[in-house]
Amino acid sequence: MVRRSRLPLIVSASLIGLGALAVAAGARERDPEVLTPPPPRAVSPHLYVDPAGAAVTAVRALEQTGRKAEATVVRRIADQPTSVWFTDDAPGYAERARRLAVAATAARRMPVLTLYFIPNRDCSGHSSGGAADAAAYRRWVTALAGALRGHRAIVVLEPDAVAQAVKGCLTPARRDERYGLLRHAVAVLRTAPGVRVYLDAGNPTWIPAPELGPALRSSGVGAASGFALNVANFETTADNVRYGLAVSRTVGGKHFVVDTSRNGNGPAQRGGGDRHWCNPPGRRLGPVPTLTTGFALVDAYLWVKRPGESDGSCAPGQPPAGHWFPAYALALAR
Repeated sequence: MVRRSRLPLIVSASLIGLGALAVAAGARERDPEVLTPPPPRAVSPHLYVDPAGAAVTAVRALEQTGRKAEATVVRRIADQPTSVWFTDDAPGYAERARRLAVAATAARRMPVLTLYFIPNRDCSGHSSGGAADAAAYRRWVTALAGALRGHRAIVVLEPDAVAQAVKGCLTPARRDERYGLLRHAVAVLRTAPGVRVYLDAGNPTWIPAPELGPALRSSGVGAASGFALNVANFETTADNVRYGLAVSRTVGGKHFVVDTSRNGNGPAQRGGGDRHWCNPPGRRLGPVPTLTTGFALVDAYLWVKRPGESDGSCAPGQPPAGHWFPAYALALAR
C-alpha cells in the first residue's frame, strides 16, 4: 500500500495554438511524451486563496521578524489557492465552511475543500481517526453540505478512502459501509447545485485502474463530478493524466482533478519506506492551481495537500501530520 498522511492554467499561445491542442488531444492519451502540462498562469483567476492558511500566517511572522528573504520564498506558497481541510466535528466546523464559502463568493472566487473524516480513517496510519460511527459521519457531511448551499465550491472527498478499501485494510462489513457512506456524501453534497464533488481515487502507483473502477462506482462516482488523483503525493502530472484517462474509461468517462502541490520533481526514490511518501527530501512545488489544464477530461490542477504542512512525525524533529513544517516549506518553494 502506498502510505500518505493528510492532516492539516492557461495554455500559452506562443507554445501551442488552440487548434493544435485539439488535434493533439487524442495523441496525449496514446503517447506519454506529449503528456506535458501547458504553462499555467502565476495565480489562478478563479480559485480562492484562504487568508487564514498556514503559509499566509508564516509569511506574516517571517516579515515581522525581519526575515524578508525567507518570507519571499514562502510567499510562493501563500499566494496560491490551496484546499481547506475539514477533518473533525469540533463545534463550529459547519460555520467555518459557511464563512469560507461566503468569503469566496464575495471575492468572486471558488474555494476548494477537502473532507477527511470517514470512520476508520487512514487505517490506523499517521492520520488515523475519523467519525465515531456511520450515523455521526452522515450528520457531519450533511451539515457541511448545508453550509455550502447557495455557493460554488470544489470538494475533494475522503483521500485514501476508496483505495484503502480496495487494498483490504477494512473488514468486508466495514468496506461495504464505507462505500455506502461515500455514496451518501456524494449525493448530499450534490444537492447544492454549485458544488463540484471529486471522489479521491489514489495515485498512479497504488491500484491498477481496472481494480479501482468498480470500487469507485460502488462509492458513487457516477453521481459525482469526477475523481481526484495524487492527493498529498508526488507522482508527476504526466503520470497522473495518463492514469486518470485509464481510470476514466472504467467509470464512464468521468472527469478528474490532479493534486500538483508537491510533484514538481516527481516522487522520491521508490522503496525508501517513509522517505518515499512522508516529507521526502528533494521535492518541489508543482504546477500552480488552475481550472484550465489543456486536457479535456482534467478539470483542474489543485493544491489539495497544503505545501509546507507535514505528512507526519516520520523522523526526529518532524511535526505531526497537518502541522506547519518551516524547513520543508522553504525547501519545496526554493
